[in-house]
Amino acid sequence: MYFTDRGIEELTDRRGEEEVSLTWLAERLREFVDLNPEFETPVERLATWLARLDDEDDDE
Repeated sequence: MYFTDRGIEELTDRRGEEEVSLTWLAERLREFVDLNPEFETPVERLATWLARLDDEDDDE
């Protein structure tokens, strides 16, 4: 188990039944980066990855 898995497990346990919009998630990510600017690059990478999940061109 990776260290990050603990946070993901907590998220699932605490909020797994909730439905949220991508707009809500984007706002939370912005808030997080405002409070933790050292995580700007990883959050940007995650957001970009999520945004492009369904892009057919990325399968190559």
